Amino acid sequence: MRIALDAMGGDFAPGPNVVGALEAVERNPKLEILLVGDRARLDEEIAKAGSLPDSVRIIESVGVVGMEEKPTTALREKPNCSIARCWQLMAAGDADAVVSAGNTGAVVAAGLRTRLFLKGVKRPGIAVRMPTVKGSCVLIDVGANPAARAEHLAQYGLMGAVFARELLGVKSPRVGLLNIGSEEGKGTDLYRETHSLLVNSPIRNQYIGNVEGRDVYHGDVDVIICEGFVGNVVLKVSEGMAEFVLKAVGGALMKELTGERDLATQVLATLTEQFHYQESGGAPLLGIDGICIICHGSSDHRSIRNALRMAAEIDNRHINAQIMELLGQQNS
Repeated sequence: MRIALDAMGGDFAPGPNVVGALEAVERNPKLEILLVGDRARLDEEIAKAGSLPDSVRIIESVGVVGMEEKPTTALREKPNCSIARCWQLMAAGDADAVVSAGNTGAVVAAGLRTRLFLKGVKRPGIAVRMPTVKGSCVLIDVGANPAARAEHLAQYGLMGAVFARELLGVKSPRVGLLNIGSEEGKGTDLYRETHSLLVNSPIRNQYIGNVEGRDVYHGDVDVIICEGFVGNVVLKVSEGMAEFVLKAVGGALMKELTGERDLATQVLATLTEQFHYQESGGAPLLGIDGICIICHGSSDHRSIRNALRMAAEIDNRHINAQIMELLGQQNS
C-alpha cells in the first residue's frame, strides 16, 4: 500500500513526520511511504534518522499551506504545495491514501478539488473516534461540511455505521442524530428531513433517533451524526474539557494523597493516554474514492505512525467497498 504523507504538514513538521513514517514501515513492511515536501528540509531530517529504507521515498513539492491561511486562496496561490501534491498523487493512482497533519480546511478543499468521491456520495465527512464510559463512539462530521444538507447527514449515518462496525468492532452500531432534544420532531427542517431519510434508509433498524449532546459520552449510541460546524465545536469542547478534568482531578487527588502516589500517577497517565488524540492517530475523511487521514496539527511521531496504520487498516477492511454497497441499497 502506497501512502502519500504530507511531510510538511503540522506544527512541528517535518521532523515527527519523517520519524513516524520510518516507524510505520518498520512495523509494517507492506507499506510504502511517499514523503511529500521540501527535499532539502527532508534530507536534513533523514540525516538525523540515519538512512532511508527502500520503502520510503521523497516526492518534491513547492510551498506549504500555513495553519492560519485561507485554504482556497492558499491552494490557488500554491498549486503544488505539499497537501495538493498528495491529492494529485492519489488522483493519478500513484498513491492509495493521503495522510496530513496540515491545515484541515486545505486538506478537505484539496480533496474537493479533485472530486475523488465514491459513487453516489454527495459530500465527504470527517469521522472522529470519541471516548465514552463504555468504550468509544464515532462522531461524524467534525468539520468537512459546515453547511450540510439532509442527504449529506443521512449518508454520514451510513458511512459512520460501517466505520464503527469495522474499526470499533460493534456488530450492529446504534446510530443517532445529534439534536436539541430526543423527541421526534425536534430541531429545524434540516434535522426533521434527515430523520425522515434515516428511518427509510438501509440502517433504519440501527437508527435510534435524536440524541442530545450529553449522550456523546454515555456510550448508548455508537455513531452520532452532525453537521461539520456543530461537530467541530463538540470536538474542541471535548478536548478542552478532558484536559481540564484530568488536570483538576489529578491535581486535587495528588494534593490529598499521602501514600500510593506512584499508583495514582500511573492511573492518571493511563487515563491521559486513553483520551489523547495521539493514540488514534487521526480522523478519516469518509466518502472519498481513496483514503484520507487528517491528523491533529500538534501531532508527534507517534500520532503520524498511528495515522499511517489507520490508513492501512481502512484499506484492509475494505471500508469504501462497504460504504458503496450501503449507498447502493439506499438508491435502489
